[in-house]
Amino acid sequence: MTIIVTGAAGFIGSNIVKALNERGISDIVAVDNLTKADKFKNLVDCEIAEYVDKNDFLEVVESGDLGGNIEAVLHQGACSDTMETDGRYMMENNYRYSLSLLEWCQEEAVPFIYASSAAVYGGGTVFAEARECEAPLNVYGYSKFLFDQVVRPSLADASAQVAGFRYFNVYGPRESHKGRMASVAYHFFHQYRTNGKIKIFEGSDGYADGEQRRDFVSIEDVVKVNLHFLDNENVSGIFNLGTGHSQTFNDVAVATLNACRALDGQSALTLAQMKAQGLIDYMPFPDALRGKYQSYTEADLTNLRSAGYADEFISVEEGVSRYVPWLATKPG
Repeated sequence: MTIIVTGAAGFIGSNIVKALNERGISDIVAVDNLTKADKFKNLVDCEIAEYVDKNDFLEVVESGDLGGNIEAVLHQGACSDTMETDGRYMMENNYRYSLSLLEWCQEEAVPFIYASSAAVYGGGTVFAEARECEAPLNVYGYSKFLFDQVVRPSLADASAQVAGFRYFNVYGPRESHKGRMASVAYHFFHQYRTNGKIKIFEGSDGYADGEQRRDFVSIEDVVKVNLHFLDNENVSGIFNLGTGHSQTFNDVAVATLNACRALDGQSALTLAQMKAQGLIDYMPFPDALRGKYQSYTEADLTNLRSAGYADEFISVEEGVSRYVPWLATKPG
């Protein structure tokens, strides 16, 4: 049986492909857009059966020529740039494309597992999968929100599994191609290795310097949840995918810097010691982000737990301590 992974050369998609390979699965159709060609590197150590450009793939789907024997579609492809201002492109890429794949999967009774985003919650403080909690701050969040709004009323009559995951702040291997949209852990690592210090935003929305809080979730956990639902195709719904525990940007900086120090044979430092030694600097909060920035996120995992996912999630300290040695082996 063939598994289709869209966004397969991207951050989450390539980690899913690698995890499928580790299960002995290589009959994978990898769908992506390699206009930015460097993403191919994420698939170099993966085994796939076929690569298809995302636009060609949609034509095949809509023509009805896609053959049977499809086990599932894991739809991870999207424009995830929260600063993108071309709303027409965002809606075509994230909303309309996803809708076409969903319709095909329902026609063929193929399980459809897809990427949503915690951006649907905007500046709210309650992160539960309910309409009253959803108020996106940018067109990226709106594109994800609108697709979830299509999915929600269709679940009761779905012909096959439909499971969407509202990813919180994901970090981990295979994200370097994302550039400025890569995780703060990625950027903190490179800042420290290049300049000997880490820069963090000053306080905003009532939070002190670096004390804004996000639900930072390791790519390891994101992949585990996706594969859990692949194994349990009777479970549908829209689910938060975070750790359920917010941590500060200072926490990520401390974890990153101490992981770097461990690689260099140096002892760990506290946040206060890092500040005193000039290893952490705070920079002005950008005007362009005011009113468009989530200063606090924390996933409500009630629905995910009720759906049967029981594994514990990795903390920032543990996840970053695994990620930094991986980053240290990579050029650039």
